[in-house]
Amino acid sequence: MTGIFSTLGTWNWLIFGFVLMALELLAPGVFLFWLGLAALLVGLLSFAIDPSWQTQLLMFAVFAVAAVPLWRRVARSNSGVSQSNPFLNKRTDALVGRVFTLEKPIIDGSGTVKIDDTIWRVAGPDAPAGSRVRIVQADGASLTVAAA
Repeated sequence: MTGIFSTLGTWNWLIFGFVLMALELLAPGVFLFWLGLAALLVGLLSFAIDPSWQTQLLMFAVFAVAAVPLWRRVARSNSGVSQSNPFLNKRTDALVGRVFTLEKPIIDGSGTVKIDDTIWRVAGPDAPAGSRVRIVQADGASLTVAAA
């Protein structure tokens, strides 16, 4: 078993790193990428210094363990992008609280309002066309309104 480890060299680590990163493409999850990066770092450091196989394995373990908090930090900073636009993929939620003019009157609790270039179905108390209504709730493609 030590014979396998004693033959570890720079090229082995570089190939191992690229293989792990290629496997990440087949099974995405961002975990294998960081292990591949740790293997590449060991391979690059093996170019500069010629460590023993024990030191190489230790460096790989340290880099792999250090990659976990780094990955969490990167993932957390990327999740801030969605926090800057909380209504991304929730278009109807962004309409709540806004005031619009009825396109067609609300009769028996149903009418329409034009928002930008789209006609939306609205539900609420009866009101004539041209009335101003405030959107109070969004449920899928249906909006609930109240008099503004």
